Amino acid sequence: MLTCDHPVPPDQYDDRVEKHLRFTGFYHASQIGIVQCQKALVNALVERWHPDTHTFHLPVGECVVTLEDVAIILGLPTEGLLVTGMTMSSFEALEADIGQYSWGSACLAHLYRALCRASRFDCKEIDGPLTFLLVWAWIRLPYLAPVPREPYSFSLANRWRNWERGDRRFRYLTLAHFRKALDDLQEGQFVWVAYAVDRVDPDIIPADIYMHLVV
Repeated sequence: MLTCDHPVPPDQYDDRVEKHLRFTGFYHASQIGIVQCQKALVNALVERWHPDTHTFHLPVGECVVTLEDVAIILGLPTEGLLVTGMTMSSFEALEADIGQYSWGSACLAHLYRALCRASRFDCKEIDGPLTFLLVWAWIRLPYLAPVPREPYSFSLANRWRNWERGDRRFRYLTLAHFRKALDDLQEGQFVWVAYAVDRVDPDIIPADIYMHLVV
């Protein structure tokens, strides 16, 4: 079984940095609390991942994690300059440009790379944005999700903040349980249109996120 490298986030930041978080596009992500990892579900998803197509292969078809998911689940910007690696820019130049980058694209690329690496037979661990992966799975496969504690919050990852306090049983579900649940997946159990108005109230989505979406 894979070991999930899922660090605990630091204490709440100082309020004085809020304007910088908003400028860089990280404000909404910074508001996400601790979402306990469910290692068995992560392992079951990795087993369904196909590196050649960057999709999960399920009995009802292939499904993919998209930029729309990043924006709604984490609240990261999905338009702007590409994040391609190290920079030789000065601090002043980087500070001026940092709010123009598509951090959501970088997050999605990191997840794809982590899933591709973890799907190799000789890999025994996984890193990357596991909170994003789990919440994506819980939204698309609600019958596999723990009880959400804050169902009307944004970013959507906060729906399951501290979920283990109200649904401790879910923490101990096994890999075999999730394997069987995915093997037995039926039409109608996978939510293909996850962010329609009957599922997500558009009023909770901030304008800076909503304006770039087709929901």
